[in-house]
Amino acid sequence: MEWNGFERLDLQFEGREAILICPREPRADKKWLLKTEYFGAFPAFELGMLERGYYLAHMKNISRWCPREDTDARARFCAWLSAEYGLAPQCLPVGMSCGGMQAVYLAAEYPEYVAAVYLDAPVLNLLSCPCALGEAEHGFYEEFQRHMGMTVSDLLNYRNHPIDRVEEMIQNRIPVFLCCGDRDKTVPYSENGRHLAEKYRGTGLLTEILKPGCDHHPHSLEDLTPLYYFAEKYYGGEKIK
Repeated sequence: MEWNGFERLDLQFEGREAILICPREPRADKKWLLKTEYFGAFPAFELGMLERGYYLAHMKNISRWCPREDTDARARFCAWLSAEYGLAPQCLPVGMSCGGMQAVYLAAEYPEYVAAVYLDAPVLNLLSCPCALGEAEHGFYEEFQRHMGMTVSDLLNYRNHPIDRVEEMIQNRIPVFLCCGDRDKTVPYSENGRHLAEKYRGTGLLTEILKPGCDHHPHSLEDLTPLYYFAEKYYGGEKIK
């Protein structure tokens, strides 16, 4: 089977559907991207990296709102891909929207599997998205409550929002490429990405692009050069200490 001209392997991991896309000319070190959510959506960066010899993997989640069992399974998936397919022990997660939340939790909980992270309009503040208590014009509260069993009252005192885990990423020197639209009405930058950027500034580990006039979609960039540079600098070569 193929995906956009590349060999696609449909796998089963712990009863979950999973996908591994193979480059035509793999790098010797078998480095790879992990698309945490919305596989196939806005894939320009992933396609470009496949052309550069990187693998691309995805594991189906229980919920896009990232219950703890998804994070733990994702770490085991990373270890399994290394053991079964010889992929590099660390990956570069690609996290768009809710996938950004998933990438942050993985990097905070299991930094040994994460070299660097690409976050695109990431959900970092659950009161903002899904609850839409601030500037967000669209909310997903009922879906979130159904999947996670948490109410707004629970979240007011919650101390495990994705943004609460960013300090652990900084402590482990995990570089971040952050891409957001400054007119995002679903995951407002002012309530999500901006707070990660503020925490990361001064670390030398942040690359940020704020897209003027851009809403939540489209994700990614028209010119992917800065993103390719980030990936090659922090993952393709030696990880900078």
